[in-house]
Amino acid sequence: MAQHGFKQDMPPAGGYEAVRYRRSLPIRGPGGAVVFSAITAVCAFGFWRVGAGNLEKRELRREQAWSRIHLVPLVLAEQDRDAYRRQQAALAREKEIMGDVPGWEAGKSVYNNPRYTPATIAVL
Repeated sequence: MAQHGFKQDMPPAGGYEAVRYRRSLPIRGPGGAVVFSAITAVCAFGFWRVGAGNLEKRELRREQAWSRIHLVPLVLAEQDRDAYRRQQAALAREKEIMGDVPGWEAGKSVYNNPRYTPATIAVL
């Protein structure tokens, strides 16, 4: 072979030192398993609170329904008292207004029917 006037570079004896291509960054923050566990715990606590809130809401609705059921007779009695008071006041007003008319009977039904019909017009 012929010499061309240059010398080829060769590695040093024993070779080059290893190239460090791996990143050596410090660990920052918690690991993935810790984050996943924390999120799972927070979600479980949230679901537990929602369930407890639903139970509380159901109990309050039940209590409100029973309180309304127990108040119905009282409210109906109060309405009956009010209707009776208004009917007696209307009868007294009718006697006073129609007192001069001969043959007029205060409180007699104008429908000529013995069946009771409640007043459809409320006079306030």
